[in-house]
Amino acid sequence: MNLHTPKSGFTKPDGEGSVQVQLDPRDQIKGAKVFAVYGKGGIGKSTTSSNLSAAFSKLGHRVLQIGCDPKHDSTFTLTKKLMPTVIDVLETVEFHSEELRPDDYMFEGYNGVMCVEAGGPPAGTGCGGYVVGQTVKLLKQHHLLEDTDVVIFDVLGDVVCGGFAAPLQHAERALVVAANDFDSIFAMNRIVAAIGAKSKNYDVRLAGVVANRSRETDEIDRFCDKIGMQRLAHFRDVDAIRRSRLKKCTLFEMGDDPEVVAAQDEYLRLAAMLWAGVDPTIAQPMKDRDIFDFLGFE
Repeated sequence: MNLHTPKSGFTKPDGEGSVQVQLDPRDQIKGAKVFAVYGKGGIGKSTTSSNLSAAFSKLGHRVLQIGCDPKHDSTFTLTKKLMPTVIDVLETVEFHSEELRPDDYMFEGYNGVMCVEAGGPPAGTGCGGYVVGQTVKLLKQHHLLEDTDVVIFDVLGDVVCGGFAAPLQHAERALVVAANDFDSIFAMNRIVAAIGAKSKNYDVRLAGVVANRSRETDEIDRFCDKIGMQRLAHFRDVDAIRRSRLKKCTLFEMGDDPEVVAAQDEYLRLAAMLWAGVDPTIAQPMKDRDIFDFLGFE
């Protein structure tokens, strides 16, 4: 069957059992390095994304962070408060995007990082992929991507349906945030499978995993060795990172305690490595039953 849509061209299979609409070439983000950050819900994706954005800015790059979560708290450590979402402001003009100005939905945060909260449709009524698509179209309509060096998508939770996988259509590299525990590694395995499916039709490739809130990385490293994945960075369970969220600030504003400086340096190292270019990882995710056996205990 030949399926068509008026704006997005023809559909192509993005993995067994799924058919996703192909991205319209006119909506591609060009000229910037684009990263998508995924991971289990509550694992620290927004903290990682915001501090990574700050690190890129510290290295002299022009950065845009796009939060893809209805609770729109991805960027509040950069801006010091919750910002209105793209969906919120579109609703005020009855979705006539031509009536919006850039400063209606994009806000400058710490060290010049530009911040956008895509938001999401009301629960049970729509798809996160639509929201991501409308956000990118709005940014392009206002020429806000032309002067951007780095775009970071901070993506909701560990759900890897077509909607939440939409940022993978734009990204050059995808990062997974995980702790050294079964639940986040299980979620990471599913995310790796989603990235592999999208890579069949789009330019996105898996960069690797960022170990977060973990004293050790032995289970993460064992899993990575098994599937052919690399660990890019390691952030320990430092209390200053938790407190930075409560203080509504980035880690780079938390003083010069040795643990804080070490974490700052790790973010700067990760940003420099990603900017220089990370070779794609061709990982082979495990079957659900196999990962239970692999990570389980006698």
